[in-house]
Amino acid sequence: MEIRELPPGFPEKMKALLGASFDDYLKSFDEPPCAALRVNTARLSPQAFLTLAGGAGWELAPVPWTENGFYYEETLRPARHPWYFAGLYYLQEPSAMAPAALLPVSPGDRVLDLCAAPGGKSTELAARLNGSGFLCSNDISSSRARALLKNLELHGAANSFVTSEPPERLAEVFPEFFNRILVDAPCSGEGMFRRDPAMRKSYLARGPEEYVPLQKQIAAGAVRMLAPGGLLLYSTCTFDERENEGVIRWLLETFPELSLTPLPLRPGFAKSASLPGCVRLFPHLLRGEGHFAALLKKRGDGENKPDTRDAFSPAADRAAKEARDFLSESLRAWESDRFFRIRDQLFYLPYGLPSPERMKGLRCLRTGLFLGTEKNGRFEPSQALAMSLRPDEWAHSLNLSSQEERAVRYLKGESLSLTQKEEAALPDGRILVGVDGFSLGWAKKRGNFLKNGYFPGWRWQ
Repeated sequence: MEIRELPPGFPEKMKALLGASFDDYLKSFDEPPCAALRVNTARLSPQAFLTLAGGAGWELAPVPWTENGFYYEETLRPARHPWYFAGLYYLQEPSAMAPAALLPVSPGDRVLDLCAAPGGKSTELAARLNGSGFLCSNDISSSRARALLKNLELHGAANSFVTSEPPERLAEVFPEFFNRILVDAPCSGEGMFRRDPAMRKSYLARGPEEYVPLQKQIAAGAVRMLAPGGLLLYSTCTFDERENEGVIRWLLETFPELSLTPLPLRPGFAKSASLPGCVRLFPHLLRGEGHFAALLKKRGDGENKPDTRDAFSPAADRAAKEARDFLSESLRAWESDRFFRIRDQLFYLPYGLPSPERMKGLRCLRTGLFLGTEKNGRFEPSQALAMSLRPDEWAHSLNLSSQEERAVRYLKGESLSLTQKEEAALPDGRILVGVDGFSLGWAKKRGNFLKNGYFPGWRWQ
């Protein structure tokens, strides 16, 4: 790596930050970026996935700062495997796994991912909630929020609430509401210079001085939404002290109810030289890119975690009845007062959701689990519903092997033929199709024929 290839002024700043290790940092640019995946623990345990992947000949190595992250060789191409479409893992830069791993989240928590797109951190937070609690995933960009929504539904998140709002608007609806908040703030991206050389050009147009005011605005909105006793994890993928320790100092000075909670030094992490308790990730010290993280706690006696939601008027019309009848084939228990209708769409509400009056005018892309729609007086189940179920939770399912051609054909939207044994075992009607024991989507059986119901927007290209 030649110093002249870096933005003007950046090498000098990094020399001051790194001292004698600057040359090692510069040498890291000659190493290829690492590829990694993070196992969706709402689907299966890391060990179960390793067993599954080992049977397919995958060679994986653990990411040391999270128990469900694994490096893989670029030749593996895990995005071209049925397991990816079953939501078994999320492809994520290894260092980007650190913020969600460092925020303590347990089932029942009320969690906000404030700058959530495209969903790498939200999918991990949803997995750790394990279907309980409440997750609000927000991104101010509606187009990025749609990508976030797809990833959450692909990973089977059933208790999520996806919005596209600025922090100050959310704070009006959720004052001191969340006991866990993640702010992976937009930044100048210095930590990504190796992985994405295009970041070096954008850096010249928008450097740290452009981002600091925005970061403070976002973080201040997050503090207003943090419940007493709650924890806020602030992170960036940049090295600049103004965007990192500088923002944390500003928060501590502006909000005296906050205190810094020291983060653990996981393998490869470095201590912040200027603000003890914060951590930094450098590409010359670990297999990953650059990151910063700090954990703040809000003073208070409790974490304000009620386990009930505001009152809703549950859906009681014909479409809702048909949805309940359809779900009677599920082996999962469904609570009748959590069905909610918005026009022709039916949802299953998460606990902790504010009332419609409080949410009026909020740009919501998803309100809980999208069950399906009413079409011509009939209930049509959604792709999101299929992904939230396990095949063994549905009365009639077809389990394909990831090694057989029919799995890919199904994902491409093609109709399938059934074997005699499968035809005899399955009644005509709606079938949940899965791969290696994990759900993919719906199909309709007629005799020895399956009409494909896989969502067109998700199909294998």
